[in-house]
Amino acid sequence: MSTDTNALSAPVGGTARRNSLPYQVLMLTKRNLITIFRTPEALLPPIAISVFFLVIYQSTLGRAAGFIPDIGGDYLGFILPLSIVSASLAGAGIAAQNLVRDIERGYFDKLLLTPVNRAALLLSPILAGALILGLQTTIVLGVALLLGLEPATGWLGLLAVIGLAIFLGTGFAGFTVSAALGSGSAAATQGASFIFFPLTFLAPTFVPLALLDGWLRTTALLNPITYVLGAMRAVLNEGWQVEAIWLGILACLVLALVTYALAAIALRVRVRRS
Repeated sequence: MSTDTNALSAPVGGTARRNSLPYQVLMLTKRNLITIFRTPEALLPPIAISVFFLVIYQSTLGRAAGFIPDIGGDYLGFILPLSIVSASLAGAGIAAQNLVRDIERGYFDKLLLTPVNRAALLLSPILAGALILGLQTTIVLGVALLLGLEPATGWLGLLAVIGLAIFLGTGFAGFTVSAALGSGSAAATQGASFIFFPLTFLAPTFVPLALLDGWLRTTALLNPITYVLGAMRAVLNEGWQVEAIWLGILACLVLALVTYALAAIALRVRVRRS
């Protein structure tokens, strides 16, 4: 059994602290992050893809943005949230893939034999994935600043965008973690991270919501990504638009609650099978 498992289960001094949920989440999240950073090749593709498309969108569509009404500011600030959301989608499966490896190697079953809180088993890969997405978002924002981004809300606005990305990332990670727990398959988990990709094209991706019509507008209004994009765009291009920001936070919350529930059900089923 690994030292991480021993650290959580050893009956020595500080037992109360070891049995606390925050401590267990912290230890397991730390282990997940260490494992992720040992395989940097898994981190680079989502960042590279997001940066690539950001540069392409800005260089090809940026000049045409002057003919698009209701953007609310610079087109770079308008299209940047799309790259951030794309990075969140592409990177959501990283922590879940670690969970699959733990299941395949039997480490997860060993954890089930210890006094580890079941909530810690669920929250730690989700939190690790969200923190990785925060790092990816920071890098993408850095590239955007080099391209000339001037956020309407300054550095605080950039922090708000990172916070929204992390919150959104917990929802995406919750879904991939549920897939990992339910299937124990790396292929199924990777496939789960791509299910949300169509949602990015059923939202006001390249033009404002006001320009959408018919079934596409109706679908966009029901799509949580629409409101996350709107919140980020408001912060970057318009300022502290309270309504848009709260709608973005609410959309992240609803998505997270749904995917956490799915992950909790998947964990319960796996525990019963073990």
